[in-house]
Amino acid sequence: MLVAALRVALVAVSLALDVFAVSIGVGIRGVTRGAILRIGASFAAAEVSMNLVGAGLGLVAGRAIGGVAAYIGFVALFGVGAYMIVESIREGENEGFDLSQGWGLLAASLSISLDSLGIGFSIVYIGVPLGVTLAAIATASIVATLSGLAFGRRIGARIGERAGIVAGVVLMLTGIAFALLKYFKVE
Repeated sequence: MLVAALRVALVAVSLALDVFAVSIGVGIRGVTRGAILRIGASFAAAEVSMNLVGAGLGLVAGRAIGGVAAYIGFVALFGVGAYMIVESIREGENEGFDLSQGWGLLAASLSISLDSLGIGFSIVYIGVPLGVTLAAIATASIVATLSGLAFGRRIGARIGERAGIVAGVVLMLTGIAFALLKYFKVE
C-alpha cells in the first residue's frame, strides 16, 4: 500500500509542477481573488478530466497519442506566452491576453493538461483506486496553482508595467524547458 501511495504522490506532484510554473506566469500579471478560485478550479478540472480521458482511451491509443500529447501541450504553452507578449505590446498592459478567464483560461488549462492525457493511459495500473488517484491529482493541482499565483503576484508587483511581457516570456520558457526535459527523458 505504501508503494502505491508513493506512486500516486509522484504522479500528482509531477503533474502539479507544470501547473505551478504556468501559475507563476499567470500570477505575474496580477489576479483578483475571484480569478484565483476560477483558475484553481479550472486547472484542477483540466488535469483530472484529461486523466479520465486518457484512462478511457486505453493503451492502444496511448501508444499512438501519449508521447505526442505532451509536446502539443508544450507548443500550446509557448504559443500562449508568445500571444501574451504580442498583446501586451500591441494593446497596453491592461488589455492584454487574460489567462484568468474566458478563452485565455481555457487555453492555459488545456496547455497544462495535455500531458495528463498521456499519464491517464496508464493511471489505472498504479494499484490505487482511480478516485483516490484523481483526488490526489486535483489536490496537488490546486496547491500548485495557489502557490504559483502567489509567487507570480510578488514578482509582478516588483516588475510593474512590463508584467505582461515577462509573463509571456516565462510561459514560453516553461514550454521550451518542459519539451527539452521530456525529449531528454528527464522526467
